Amino acid sequence: RRIINASGVVLHTNLGRAPLPERAIEHLREVSTGYSNLEFDLEQGKRGKRDVHVDRTLLQLLGCEAAIVVNNNAAAVLLVLNTLAEGGEVIVSRGEQIEIGDSFRIPEIMARSGARLREVGTTNRTRIKDYERAINEHTRLLLRVHPSNFRMIGFTERPPLGEFVELGKRRNIPTFEDLGSGCVSDPIPLGIADEPIAAGSIRAGIDVISFSGDKLLGGPQAGIIAGKKLYVEKIRQNPLFRALRVDKLTISVLEFVLRAYLCGKTEEIPVWRMLQASAAELKHRAESFAGRVGEKAKPLELKSVVGGGSAPETYLPSWGVALDFPGISDAELERRLRNSEPPAIVRLEEGRVILDFRTIFATDEDALLVNIRKITG
Repeated sequence: RRIINASGVVLHTNLGRAPLPERAIEHLREVSTGYSNLEFDLEQGKRGKRDVHVDRTLLQLLGCEAAIVVNNNAAAVLLVLNTLAEGGEVIVSRGEQIEIGDSFRIPEIMARSGARLREVGTTNRTRIKDYERAINEHTRLLLRVHPSNFRMIGFTERPPLGEFVELGKRRNIPTFEDLGSGCVSDPIPLGIADEPIAAGSIRAGIDVISFSGDKLLGGPQAGIIAGKKLYVEKIRQNPLFRALRVDKLTISVLEFVLRAYLCGKTEEIPVWRMLQASAAELKHRAESFAGRVGEKAKPLELKSVVGGGSAPETYLPSWGVALDFPGISDAELERRLRNSEPPAIVRLEEGRVILDFRTIFATDEDALLVNIRKITG
C-alpha cells in the first residue's frame, strides 16, 4: 500500500527502505510482462547465466573480477562463510560481532554457515597482531564487518584495511569484508562520513566483499557479492547459491540502478535525490506548503536521518512543517493522518505533528494537503 513518508527517515526499514526509480519500474514492466533473455545468451544462441546482466555492470562500477547477487546481505554473508569457511574457523574482531535488524547476529549467521567463530581483541580495541596470533591450521577466513548501524567512539582501535589485507596475503588466507549498507558512490558530499565505498575495498585488495542493494545503493532488496574471481566462482558453485538467488524482477531493477551510477545519473535514484536535497530547497518547499495549509502550519528547521542501519551519527539539515490544530491533540492528528488515504507517517515533537520535507515526494504534496484539510475541517 502506498504511503507518504513525512518522518524524515530516508531509508525507513518499516516503510520499505529505498523507493525505486520510476524509469526502473518502466524497465521492469517491459521485461516482466513478456518473455526476456534472463538466462539466454542472444549472441551465442544458447543458455546463459541470469546474473550476467548485473555482473558486467558491477565489474565496471567496482573494478572487481567477478560478482554475483543473492536475495539480501544476510544471505550473502551466509553463502560466503559457508563456501569459504565451512568446518573451519573464521577470525573476527570482538567489536564487530554486530546485530542487524530483527535480532539477526553475526555469530548466529556464522554458526548456520558451518564455520566456527574465533573472536579476537576486545570490544573497543583490536590490533592486527590479535588476528595474527589467532591464526592456526583451522583458520579458513579473516572477516571484517563494517559497523553500519552503530559507532564506537573514545578509546578505540581497529587495524587499517591495508594491514588486514596484507595479513591475509602473507598467511595465504582469504579476506572477506561485510560492508553492510554499501556505498558505490562517494557519500561525503552528502554529509555522510565513515561509510566505506565498495570500490575502495576492492582496490585495497580485499578478496570478497558483500553489501545490501536496498540501502544506500537505492535499489531493490539484494545482497551483492564481489571480489576475486577465484573465490566468487567458488561461491557461485555452492548449491546454496541457487536457493538464495534473485528473480528476474530484482535483476531488472538492480541492473537499472547500477547503470544509473555507471552513467553518472544518480539523480534518477530517489534515495540519492533525497540525500542531495539542500536545506534551502527544502525550506522553500516547506514554506510554500505551510502557506497553503494556513496559520495552523509553521515552517521550521529540522534534522533528518539516513536510516536503514546506515550512518547512525549523521544528521542532515532539513526543513519541514509543524501542524498544531486547537482541539486536536498531536496523537489524534497523527492517528488521523496515519489512517488517511494515502496514509502519512509523521513525527511527534514537543506536542506537535512534524512533516519533514526531505522524505516527502513533491508529487505527494497535493494529496497530503487534501488529507490535512479533510481530517481537520
